[in-house]
Amino acid sequence: MASSYRPEIVERGDKDKDKKEGENEEKGGFLNKVKGFMHDVGEKIEEKMSFGKPIADVTGIHIISINLEKAEIVVDVLVKNPNPVPIPLIDINYLIESDGRKLISGLIPDAGTIHAHGEETVKIPLKLVYDDIKNTYHDIKPGSIIPYRVKVDLIVDVPVFGRLTLPLEKTGEIPIPYKPDVSIEKIHFQRFSFEETVAILHLKLENKNDFELGLKDLDCEVWLSDISIGRSDLSKFTPIDKNGISYVDLPITFRPKDFGSALWEMIRGRGTGYTIKGNIRVNTPFGEMKLPIIKVGGTTRLKKNREDGSDEDEN
Repeated sequence: MASSYRPEIVERGDKDKDKKEGENEEKGGFLNKVKGFMHDVGEKIEEKMSFGKPIADVTGIHIISINLEKAEIVVDVLVKNPNPVPIPLIDINYLIESDGRKLISGLIPDAGTIHAHGEETVKIPLKLVYDDIKNTYHDIKPGSIIPYRVKVDLIVDVPVFGRLTLPLEKTGEIPIPYKPDVSIEKIHFQRFSFEETVAILHLKLENKNDFELGLKDLDCEVWLSDISIGRSDLSKFTPIDKNGISYVDLPITFRPKDFGSALWEMIRGRGTGYTIKGNIRVNTPFGEMKLPIIKVGGTTRLKKNREDGSDEDEN
């Protein structure tokens, strides 16, 4: 049987319609891709170009050095910049007060720049001069511990927001240190001769502060009857309670013949006048301090070893 071929009849209008629909689908897919790409780019640009307020916090207050005259303090302020551009720190205003009374205030201009999407620790150096405080507030006594409040205003310039003030504060305590009292309770001569004399100075140290002292080392010069017999130092840890007393034995060696017969006759007697001047280095709850020690016009007793090794107290 012969096969018959029946060609498929497609109307031209339908064929053109299908072609146009295919082209439209291709165009629509391309446009959708472009729209999606532009949307993603827009979101990323918006994310990159969004602006927000900086965040700041006082992360620490450090006493760098402290003595009888002043305390040098550094306040650490951490500033975080969430913005895509650097922001300038225009000014820093600071104030330290105690019980509502101003101790010190000031302004630091042009304090730097915080990098885009970055963070910086801004260090604010402050100095408390104790004479200024004691002369202004007479009830603040040497040796006391006073509360303080540090207030800091960071002034920054942020796009969109303009000039902003970031207020911060932190509290703590700081001492008003006082020098300890020193006296030579007695001088014990271990070896007693005109050529060389070895003595132990029995020192009494009285802490006049409302906080503990940890004596690390001591150095001083000693005079007997207005004659300097030399310097001595001691490195030995000795705790001294707040408002307490401790005793320290300080060795010293000198040659009486270098000072003439007057000193020799004096140290052979029962007692003598003395002067002692020097410094002690101590640990405290607020850091290490170097404090002066001084006693002028003191009187002490002399104690010598007998030939049999026992002590002879010349009272």
